[in-house]
Amino acid sequence: MSLQELESNANALVAPGKGILAADESTGTIKKRLASVGVESTDETRRGYRRLLFTTEGLSQFVSGMICYDETVRQNMPNGTSFPAAMRELGIIPGIKVDTGAKELAGSDGEKVTEGLDGLRDRVAEYYAMGCRFAKWRAVIEIGNAKPSRTCLEANAHALARYARLCQEGGLVPIVEPEVLMDGDHDIETCYAVTSEALHQVFAQLYRQNVHLEGMLLKPNMVISGKGCATQADVETVATRTLECLYRHVPAAVPGIVFLSGGQSDELASAHLNAMNAGRQHPWAMSFSYGRALQAPALKTWSGKDDQVAAAQAKLLHRAKMNSLATKGEYSAALEG
Repeated sequence: MSLQELESNANALVAPGKGILAADESTGTIKKRLASVGVESTDETRRGYRRLLFTTEGLSQFVSGMICYDETVRQNMPNGTSFPAAMRELGIIPGIKVDTGAKELAGSDGEKVTEGLDGLRDRVAEYYAMGCRFAKWRAVIEIGNAKPSRTCLEANAHALARYARLCQEGGLVPIVEPEVLMDGDHDIETCYAVTSEALHQVFAQLYRQNVHLEGMLLKPNMVISGKGCATQADVETVATRTLECLYRHVPAAVPGIVFLSGGQSDELASAHLNAMNAGRQHPWAMSFSYGRALQAPALKTWSGKDDQVAAAQAKLLHRAKMNSLATKGEYSAALEG
């Protein structure tokens, strides 16, 4: 492991005006996404759609890296070039989802713990050899009915830290993602309290397991009202409470925070990110690692039609540009026209 390499790659992923495209949907999830636009999920349709994403001309102006699923990094371009090699040629750093999914936590009331530590050292070595330079592991934390339990928070924090250390040992920058879900009718203050405890547990474990903070990125949820809450916090309140939470729990040594969109609409995810950056300076870069909030317009436009690839790529490029502006506090809803 080279600490210099880890730090260089971590900083490249949050270079000014750039963020990360999350396209690491599992086979089951991408099947649902494709079905939503009337496309059958096959090797060819999945390959075609993912190729559409990273070959968008000009995308590397706004997107530094793309998180892939295992299938994607094993696929090739029509000329035989591997997808990771093609991404590098286009100025995009290939990344990889390395967890094996959230499974039911033993002894809990339906809470989840993310698995995938078995064999991870060998998988990291393989992905590094394939050209990947960063990884992602997502923990899922639910609010409601006495959830989350301390057991859930501690189990997921421990797994995230072990994953992060194994990745750094193998040369991959770990993106640490403790996601407090938007699902539920909780208010923003409940989200604040749970997110605070989750981050506290995560950084305690990262410290205990000697994770090099300068060579990692944090991918948190925003502090936001639950989807079912009768009172939805406005954009400025979300920005303020999110920043207060991060300032109290995230060390300045971490080079960047790349938010997940977590089910927010495309434009709202951009507006929230913009409000956190407008007129403010932070110890970390504040950027994005969006999935649906970047992809949704492109997927709907494409809908499996070859003659719509260019139009779909234009939609993706627009969303990437809007979020790039948001990282600099320069986004406005007026630019969406």
